[in-house]
Formats: sequence, structure tokens, C-alpha cells
Amino acid sequence: MFQKAVDGQQGLSERQIFELLDVPRSTLQHWLDRKDNIDEYPQLVDFLESPVGVAFMHRLVLAAQFVITMVGPCGIRLVSLYLELTGLDRFVAASYGAQQKVSSQMEKAIVKFGDDECARLAAGMAPKKVSICEDETFHPETCLVGIEPVSNFIFLEKYAPNRKAEEWTNSLNEALADLPVEVVQCTSDEGKGIVHHVEKDLGAHHSPDVFHVQNEVVKGVSAALAAKKKKGGKDVERAEKEVVKKTAEQEAYFSSKQHAGRPPQFDKRIEEAKEKEAEAKKLLEAAQCHQEDAKNAIRGISRDYHPYDLETGKPKSAEEVSAALEQRFAEIENIASEAQLPDRCTARVEKAKRVQPSMVATITFFFVTVGAKV
Repeated sequence: MFQKAVDGQQGLSERQIFELLDVPRSTLQHWLDRKDNIDEYPQLVDFLESPVGVAFMHRLVLAAQFVITMVGPCGIRLVSLYLELTGLDRFVAASYGAQQKVSSQMEKAIVKFGDDECARLAAGMAPKKVSICEDETFHPETCLVGIEPVSNFIFLEKYAPNRKAEEWTNSLNEALADLPVEVVQCTSDEGKGIVHHVEKDLGAHHSPDVFHVQNEVVKGVSAALAAKKKKGGKDVERAEKEVVKKTAEQEAYFSSKQHAGRPPQFDKRIEEAKEKEAEAKKLLEAAQCHQEDAKNAIRGISRDYHPYDLETGKPKSAEEVSAALEQRFAEIENIASEAQLPDRCTARVEKAKRVQPSMVATITFFFVTVGAKV
């Protein structure tokens, strides 16, 4: 604006120019001095201080802010570093405070653009039935989040005083007030608030998400099995060292010229050490097998909890899914029993298993819904 005023108002006095720009006279004088002392090529200074150059520089700074801080996972300090490394800090304020103001304004503009676009597109949108995924995040305040998984459109992202059913329902209804959509299914964890909000308040079908089912099983058995495997490895290492030690004692004894009395039963000692070594290796192998089998069974839950066979593409009935999930949990329970895991571990497996009927019901819901549409 300063350059436009200077270029467009030739013949004006300095007082008239700073009054036109509504800036202090000292600021105008600083601008004039700065332009004459910029440590850059004169041609570049002339371009970037021209109206076209200023507009280009604005676009460049906004693009850096958008890509680095909005699209990418980085922060304002990297924008400042970018401006310093490109030498643009000679023409535009690169401090954190200055760029933070730009970032704040951009965030507000993006939010407003999103609100405006949502209202514009909703006006011409045909009524639609949708599924949503809901969960809470904490940073550290409780934030309720709802997203439509096909389009990745975030319906809801709101800080809330709690995560009770009433709060969920009110927040979602507010978020969907201007959208012609009906929520018919929701996937989430088994939190009582979310489940009540979906089934009772929305009258929709609730589907357990596979992550929390698997995560509960992992908490139950994976750490305990890993600890047994680690202990088994240490036991094998100690047993191997004991065999080496007994063998060395035998060699040292017979290599010595002086022997008093009957020689120790070295062969028996070595044999006993080797037997302990073999037993330790057997236990380690069992622990390794238990860990690998548990991983496969836990991964298998995600493959079974699906309306189609992921290898053949054939549809799976609810009965088939139920039988497959039952088999997976039975495998995990057998592993826990063979590995002699404590009760707290099997309790977590039982907790995850209680969700199985809801998982099977989701398969039934899927095919009923698809059949109705077709």
C-alpha cells in the first residue's frame, strides 16, 4: 500500500503521504530508509517493492503458511526459517510473532470458508443416509469428533464438558442441523455414553470398531507373552553358560597333573546341565509359538469381522462370521491357558469377547441395508 501511495500520488509531500496512509511520520521515514538499505540485488528490490512484487510476496508467504502449518504437520517456526533461508526476511517480517498473526488470520479464514461452503453445498444436497465414526480425543479437554468415513468429512469437532450421551446427541444434532442427512449407523468404542447416544437417541445401529476389540486382547495377552519370551531367552542363555562352565571344569580337572581322591562326576553334571538347557530351549520355543499364534489370531479378528472374504470376494453370512470369531477367541483363550497367563490377562480377553454378538449383528445390519437399497 505504501508503494502504491508513493507511485500513485507523485508530487505529494511527505506529510500528505503519511496522513494518506494513516501511519506515523517516523514509520514512513523508516520505510523509506529500509528500502534504500536492503542488502539485495537492486533489480530484486525494485520488483519486490513494486505493487506486483508485493502481491507476489503476499501469495508466497500465504502459500508457505498454508502448506507448512495447515496441510503439513509443521509449525510457524519453520515458516520463519523458510523466510530467512530464502532471504525474504529482508522484505517481510519473519519473526514468530509476526507470522503467528498471519497463521491466526488464516485459520479463521479457513473456518469461515468451511462454514460458508457447507451452507452453500447443503442447500442443493439431496437427502442422504450416512454412517459415521465417533470418538473422543483429549488435549487435555474432551473433544467430541464425528467423521463420515467414505468422504472423510468431519461432521463434528467440538470441545465439550463431558462425553455423556446427552452431550454427544446435542452436539451432533447441532452439527447436522443444516445438513439433509440421517445417521443410520455409527462405529465407535463401547463407551456407554456413545452407545446410548447412538442406539437410544439416534435410533441407529451401533457397530463395535475392530481397533478397540483387538486392543483389549493385545493388552490382555501380548505384553504377558512377550515377557515370557524374554524370560525364556534369558533362561536359555543361563543354561548354555552352565553347560560351558561344567565342560570347562572337566577339562581343567583332567588337564591338571595332581588329582587327590576319586574324580567328580563330571559327565553326570554336564548331562544334567544339557537337560536343563534342552528344557529351557523347549520352553522358549513354546513361548515364541504362543506369541506368534496370538498375533495371527488377533490379526484374524479384523479379517473375520468383514461382510466379504478378503481373498475370494465372496459374501459371508452372519453365521460364518460368528463361527470364525468364536474360533479366534477360542485360539486366544487356549494360548492364554497353555501359557498359564494370570487371571487379569484372561479377564481382558473375556471383555473383548463380550462384544462378539454386536460384531455379528453388524454383519446382519450390513446385508439388510444393502438388500433394501438394491
